[in-house]
Amino acid sequence: MKRPWRVRLGSRSRAAGRLAEVWAAAWLMAKGYQVLGFRLKAGGGEIDLLARRGRTLALVEDKRRESPEAALESLLPDQRARLVKAGRTLVARRRGLQGLDLRLDLFAFAPGHWPRHFRGLIVEDERTV
Repeated sequence: MKRPWRVRLGSRSRAAGRLAEVWAAAWLMAKGYQVLGFRLKAGGGEIDLLARRGRTLALVEDKRRESPEAALESLLPDQRARLVKAGRTLVARRRGLQGLDLRLDLFAFAPGHWPRHFRGLIVEDERTV
């Protein structure tokens, strides 16, 4: 049985994560992206946000850490690979997404800093997928 303080901590973390996703979505829409989905599960991974602008399909992960750099460092190679695999699975399932260039992005949230959008951590154009 979970302790009450542990349940409260988990609830606060989930709420903070949801708020970060909303912030990231609003930021992307202001930049001209179309947000296609939140928390999409596919291919053994979960994509926080899926967004499209032109021929680019962005798999967007959001991280809250003590600094934007720490958030970037926390996205390890195995997690990056899982996210790209999940993105490929989504593209294969949805005909409307096929032929788009796939890109992994990160939104970093840190206390005392503006959110930072790291674009193109992994880029796969339609010819490499």
